Amino acid sequence: MNFFAAQDQARKASRRLVLAYIVATVLIVAGVTLIVTYALFSTSRTAWDVTFWSYTANNWAIPAVVALLTTMFILGASLFKTAVLSSGGGAVATQMGGTLVPADVQDPLRRQLRNVVEEMAIASGVPVPEIYVLEEESSINAFAAGFSPSDAAVAVTRGTLELLDRDELQGVIAHEFSHILNGDMRLNIRLMGVLFGIMVLGLIGRLIVRGGYHASIVSSRRDRGAPVVLVVGLGLAVLGGIGMFFARVIKAGVSRQREYLADASAVQFTRQSDGIANALKKIGGYSQGSLIQAADPEEVSHMLFGSGSKLAGIFATHPPLVERIQALDPSFKEADFPRVDPRKLGIPSHDGGEAASAFAGDITTALASGGAQVLAESIAETVGKPENEHVAYAQHLRQSIPESLYAAAHSSGFAYLLTIALILDRSGRATERQLALAREQLGAERAKLLRRYFDELASTGAEYRLPLLGIAFPALKLRPVQELSYLVSLTTRMIEIDGKIDLYEYCFHRILMSNIGKAVDPSGRRRALRANRRDLQAAAIGLLRVLADYGHDEGDEREAAFATGVATLGAWAQDYASEFDRNYTVEVLDHSLDVLLGLNSKGKESLLRAVSATAAHDGKLSVTEAELIRAVCATLDYPLPPILVHKSRS
Repeated sequence: MNFFAAQDQARKASRRLVLAYIVATVLIVAGVTLIVTYALFSTSRTAWDVTFWSYTANNWAIPAVVALLTTMFILGASLFKTAVLSSGGGAVATQMGGTLVPADVQDPLRRQLRNVVEEMAIASGVPVPEIYVLEEESSINAFAAGFSPSDAAVAVTRGTLELLDRDELQGVIAHEFSHILNGDMRLNIRLMGVLFGIMVLGLIGRLIVRGGYHASIVSSRRDRGAPVVLVVGLGLAVLGGIGMFFARVIKAGVSRQREYLADASAVQFTRQSDGIANALKKIGGYSQGSLIQAADPEEVSHMLFGSGSKLAGIFATHPPLVERIQALDPSFKEADFPRVDPRKLGIPSHDGGEAASAFAGDITTALASGGAQVLAESIAETVGKPENEHVAYAQHLRQSIPESLYAAAHSSGFAYLLTIALILDRSGRATERQLALAREQLGAERAKLLRRYFDELASTGAEYRLPLLGIAFPALKLRPVQELSYLVSLTTRMIEIDGKIDLYEYCFHRILMSNIGKAVDPSGRRRALRANRRDLQAAAIGLLRVLADYGHDEGDEREAAFATGVATLGAWAQDYASEFDRNYTVEVLDHSLDVLLGLNSKGKESLLRAVSATAAHDGKLSVTEAELIRAVCATLDYPLPPILVHKSRS
């Protein structure tokens, strides 16, 4: 299943979730209305003179008001929970007792975790997520939470760190990245908010029962209110149980099949099934299993690596553990679970560097080798689906980043200076003016440090620039929103200082703005410019024109590249001619990308295939084309792994 099919599945699951939520809400509202109306009827003086249905018909306003209030309460509870979760994945991890792993962490287990997460992020083409450890949880479990890759958080339990080796930990993290890339993460966080409204009535019912029972003991026999409260409480508790039933069935229906997909994706990422299979085996052989103690399993079970609870059958959010393992290791039997001794804590013995370096020695990126042979189909097909060679390349790349730049990317104090250095003019034509602006805005000392970072970047390859921005992203997010806004404003002034913007500056700035915007407002959606079908088509054509123009030197090549992209879009695109004018490149790109945010899923997939075909029509991909494709993918929320090519051998 490719990225686009996985996204479609997530959307279909969302629609099923909404339908199931409506059905459950209607049934619960009807039940609450019936219980409250009957309780009022039984305490009324006319209870012996009329039937319940006659009473209801004569007092129709009572059930109407009860139904309205109950509906508003359920919707309000869901909206409240959704608002609480709107801060993104970090908020979810914190609520579950997670502790943020600092970028400069020295503990070897947590350093190994950070390395694995950073490598998986580079391989996937997404910013590095925030990393948390559930210190109070000794079980083996993990989860990813957030609305988009730019506000994602990955959390693991302390038991996961201490009991799994690097390969097993990598398998678990790869599983969680599959949820990030396939749209499961956003679905899961919505599920938490939606189901809270259904389940909260049960909690209220239990509280009423306790209070009503106490009141019934101390009240006099003439006080008929306490028994009524007790009846209402019991009814709500029963309805809460029904709501819990619906919630469990909905969660199980949404998440089970996607767990199999995430397991399979983890094998694809790492090209070996032993890592994730052995992690699952350790869950089965460990006394604590995957149980979560500090958080409510009912709320979070659907988003965990392991089930997190003892529910089984139709209520289980995960497939049976043995079946998950057998899908990876068909020879496994339940009697084969290993005995896991928590006293034997896992201490990293190696960082996987030798194997990664050996494998990655044969590959590089299109950014490092302009004009590399690349197939158009390979670009579209890798979106959201990194392979083992991407992970190996990411390991190699991370370990080869110059130490001073790597340290700056992990520092909340210096990550923003590194970000500015990444966007400075590489041609040298405007660099001095940009540095003068930095001295004016930031002071002489920070401008001096900025120049040092820029000089170090000049001696490294272009392939390091976007990974460094991704690694720096968690540190950037720690800065106040006002500072992030200032960073965007300052970098905008930097790239506009010479009165014109080259394509590299624009692409990098677009990626920066896209990621920061989604991090600042995780649950919000960037609004596309209001556009009709014709506007969307014109924006797609404008994007292809820019790509064909900048990716090819000769006029005939530009025409051929544009024609290839147009043919991919379909018959409607044949009406548009190729027009190239570099005076309006940035304006066209900015307008086109803002409009294209309004495309539906199929439209975005078609656009990406057309962009890939335009860039690679001659079988080659230039640095400019690779950067522009990545900017397009960042705008459209399509995680594009590094575009790899094999080095030619003499």
